Amino acid sequence: MSLLDYFRSEKKTSASMAKERLQIIVAHERSQRGTPDYLPQLKQDILDVIRKYVAIDADAVQVQLEQNEDDLAVLELNVTLPDEER
Repeated sequence: MSLLDYFRSEKKTSASMAKERLQIIVAHERSQRGTPDYLPQLKQDILDVIRKYVAIDADAVQVQLEQNEDDLAVLELNVTLPDEER
């Protein structure tokens, strides 16, 4: 009987699926916990300034703040500009 069980696919219970989803949510929240409150507004302000000159989506601007063990904070800003058609 154990040989047949080997070939059968394991069906995940709803409890195990819920546990996995909760772990993903908790990991995401932990990654966002150390970020300052002003980052979303900073991202929006940068997006507004760039939109004065170039039409871009909100997803084109990404702002991240990294803090290392030396209490040094690094603000990383990535802006994906659209290709110009000439």
